[in-house]
Amino acid sequence: MSNAILPGGTLGILGGGQLGRMTAMAARSLGYHLAALDPDPSCAARFVVESCITAGFDDVAAARELARQSQVVTVEIEKVSVEALRAVQELVPMRPGPDVLFIIQDRARQKDWLAAHGFQVGPYRKAASEAELLEALRALGGKAYVKSSRGGYDGRGQAVVRSEAEVPSAWAALGGGPVVVEQALELRQEMSVLVARRPSGEARAYPPALNHHVHGILEWSVLPGPFPEELSSRAEEMTAAIAVALGVEGLLVAEFFCTEDGQLLVNELAPRPHNSFHTTEVACATSQFEQVTRAVCDLPLGSTEVLRPGAIINLLGELWLHPEPPHFAAAMSIPGVTVHLYGKRQARPGRKMGHLSAIAATPEEALRKVQEARRRLGRDVG
Repeated sequence: MSNAILPGGTLGILGGGQLGRMTAMAARSLGYHLAALDPDPSCAARFVVESCITAGFDDVAAARELARQSQVVTVEIEKVSVEALRAVQELVPMRPGPDVLFIIQDRARQKDWLAAHGFQVGPYRKAASEAELLEALRALGGKAYVKSSRGGYDGRGQAVVRSEAEVPSAWAALGGGPVVVEQALELRQEMSVLVARRPSGEARAYPPALNHHVHGILEWSVLPGPFPEELSSRAEEMTAAIAVALGVEGLLVAEFFCTEDGQLLVNELAPRPHNSFHTTEVACATSQFEQVTRAVCDLPLGSTEVLRPGAIINLLGELWLHPEPPHFAAAMSIPGVTVHLYGKRQARPGRKMGHLSAIAATPEEALRKVQEARRRLGRDVG
């Protein structure tokens, strides 16, 4: 415990979005002070941290200033430059470290790393030109998902290509940069697993969550997901092995595809808190936000036990783009339903503004509750 950063110290967060905000709120409950860095002067975390530096994620001097204010620094977003991460690491522990982010923040590099280390991924190709994209589509045989190698999330930076005729428009839409081309698969389910790992080596996994996406954005998630025990164990073991191989200190989430023919394939990795585990705030003994604080501060990890099944559903900016506000009171009238808003000042289509959570006796009931609560807000889903 001699290397632990105890309550009363300062945790720095690179990124001030909703994940940084919720991490800061959990860390404050544990007695930590908080500092953050984000390009947005009105970012979601600004009003729950004691210091917020407004600067780009490639600003090395600003990253050093965050480090000088902190005893340890973590991330809530992948797109921080490796140079900034290394600048932090020269002054204080950077968890997860620059090498982890270097691999994960580039989709092509991530896929190559997973495949090289024996973790099964779906068929894919890399393309750096329109001609290579056409060649990749032919090699993969028909429909494919084309994703920018760098950046892009929540459906952004992605295109679906169903025929060779759609290649030019997809290439143009994605900015003409390097892309990863993934074969379209017959999916039975999508799941995610969260593993927390502290510098001392202790690790704990949360049970897999069942996820449902619409237009590339997570719509709802259920914990625990109704998966066979053998499949859940396999996914947890694989995620833990990836975390060890990468040397993660903090959190690692692995998103998986469960295919109709029984394969379990790694889709993407995230070295931070994850939308699909917001349910841990209401369903588990330890939320993912408390857990990341414990992990990066090298404190004993909390229990990952699911105390009661839970579900979440995301609230996007479309809800606020109407004269009449969402009917939150109607949603909150359902027992076990809670509203979580992120304090974002500006609503935009597709922007995550908050989520609803529900707890119940079964995962299925929790999902029904949260979907009914979403319906009562008074806007169509999607």
